[in-house]
Amino acid sequence: MTPGGGGAPWFTCLPGCETGVPCGTGRHTVRWEAGSLRLASHPDAEGELVLAALGGEKARCLELAEAWARHTGDLSVLAIWPRGADDEITVGWDDVIAAGQTGFGPRPAAAPGVMSPPQAGPLAGRPGARVAARQRQLQNEILAAQRRRDDLLSLLALGYGFQVRLIGQVAAAHAVAGGEQARPALVAAIAGRLAPVAERWLGIDPDQVVVTVHHGPGWGSAELTGRGSGRRLRVSLPAGWLASVWACGFALTGRHLVVAVERPGWPHARVLGLRAPGTEPELLDVHADPGGPGNVPHWEI
Repeated sequence: MTPGGGGAPWFTCLPGCETGVPCGTGRHTVRWEAGSLRLASHPDAEGELVLAALGGEKARCLELAEAWARHTGDLSVLAIWPRGADDEITVGWDDVIAAGQTGFGPRPAAAPGVMSPPQAGPLAGRPGARVAARQRQLQNEILAAQRRRDDLLSLLALGYGFQVRLIGQVAAAHAVAGGEQARPALVAAIAGRLAPVAERWLGIDPDQVVVTVHHGPGWGSAELTGRGSGRRLRVSLPAGWLASVWACGFALTGRHLVVAVERPGWPHARVLGLRAPGTEPELLDVHADPGGPGNVPHWEI
């Protein structure tokens, strides 16, 4: 089950968004719709991938779709991507192209006089074989690091609307999978995006917001404790909040902190919102402007 009201996909409250991508000699439209990328200019993507595997040039749109797929479960996206529209990351396609041309320097060459022996056999234990194996490993690590850098730059170049949606996709994947290993990254990701929302909601310093991940039934809890420099807003939210609420643009709606989505939909939805910490959440019917920009939905009660 994906995070969202009634088991609906987390992205049910998000409209599609699209952008132009330099591809080949032109500019193609890449569209996000219902949780996946659509490449209208590449109707036979599988056929193009086969040709690329046989030595042809792979279209940038296809590389982009592959990069998206590689990072839909990448927790580091939650740390790299923006916390909100105010700190939007500006990476353009000129940056992507320049990085691709620069690379990480020349590929490591084989040491003089060193062969590339088989992985096993009488030569495998010789010093030259071990050096060659280490060089291959180093080259593979360099290429993997370069591909990761190129992936992330390309995904960032898609713009804020796509960045938000990829954050949602990563958060939803780990909210479903669970696991202690992902918890620190999820706590940091929720705290980093809830803190500026809490500042607008209550006027509290972002450093005074303490977040934990809520497990079990219900939406969690929110309470305000202490005074002055010791004041803390302690919030416990499910890991899926980052996807179903924050990524969908609900976080602060009509001066309410939205903590859950009860009835997802676009452009009309029903959410649970807190007027103040320590109070019971209220059911709120909210709506978005269908004709407005789909990159960052704005909801009103």
